[in-house]
Amino acid sequence: MDMLQYSPQNLSEPPSLYPGYVSTVPRSPRQKLVSIPQTLTEVTGPIDFGDRLLRAPVHDMTRQGKGDPIGERIIVSGRILDDRGRPVPHTVVEVWQCNAAGRYIHKKDQHDAPLDPNFTGQGRVVTDAEGRYRFVTIKPGAYPWRNHHNAWRPAHIHFSLFGAGFATRLITQMYFPGDPLIDIDPIAGAVPADARRRMVSRFDIDTTENEWALGYVFDVVLRGRDATPMENSL
Repeated sequence: MDMLQYSPQNLSEPPSLYPGYVSTVPRSPRQKLVSIPQTLTEVTGPIDFGDRLLRAPVHDMTRQGKGDPIGERIIVSGRILDDRGRPVPHTVVEVWQCNAAGRYIHKKDQHDAPLDPNFTGQGRVVTDAEGRYRFVTIKPGAYPWRNHHNAWRPAHIHFSLFGAGFATRLITQMYFPGDPLIDIDPIAGAVPADARRRMVSRFDIDTTENEWALGYVFDVVLRGRDATPMENSL
């Protein structure tokens, strides 16, 4: 059985309506949700989804330009696990993030901060037999987002997980330890307090490489009482 499936009974999930996160007010459902059963084709196909249909893996996000991107180089690694702590291999892990100045390469991002021509902010790997993944990237910056007066998003990396098919996609965010913006951020605040810590990575000296890059570990648990909160309900 493919364990990469959304569990709506997971109490760690944020509600679809959270007034502090302003955009959830107009877009959240006002009527009871209708469950649409997934067929075998939706959750098991296509074969070799991650290897055959997606673009080539990008493990090192600092090697996509003609030179080195600006900012602090970091390593982010971890494992994708099921509710019993078992690895989930062959999971497509995609990440996207802003650059060190807090700017995305997106036409709608007009934040008054510089773009980095040597950094796209996009990475993509497939987990190994032990459910492991690893990226080299630049630590993202905080940025304003106009949700309310003086609103700033904490530094974060977006994670998208695909199982055996398109219908198994899950999305979450990874934060960094010690960031004071987490506690006042409405998006993070929409997640129940006891589950919010599961979205925060931990510094790891064993992942850190001498004189080169600090390392952070972010394990994603798909189900159960220790599940990582997902954005699928927002």
